Amino acid sequence: MLNPFCAVFLLAIEAQRVMELRLVRIAWGGAEARAEMMSMVGEKVVAAMEAGNTLLAGGTHDQIVARFRELVADNTRRLTA
Repeated sequence: MLNPFCAVFLLAIEAQRVMELRLVRIAWGGAEARAEMMSMVGEKVVAAMEAGNTLLAGGTHDQIVARFRELVADNTRRLTA
């Protein structure tokens, strides 16, 4: 993407949608809510480690933002299915 601010801005908007979908799922309660809470924590740890590895391997911030946007899109697809 030409402007890095644009990619980060889009990531923020997309992440807000995932947060909304997750909160709705958690509000309904039950086994799905517990599973969602557990996956949220695990996903964050894995994403942080992946971002660190990308930087250590000489990757750019743009690559990290692009990967985060992929992960957010995956979550959006999963939560809206």
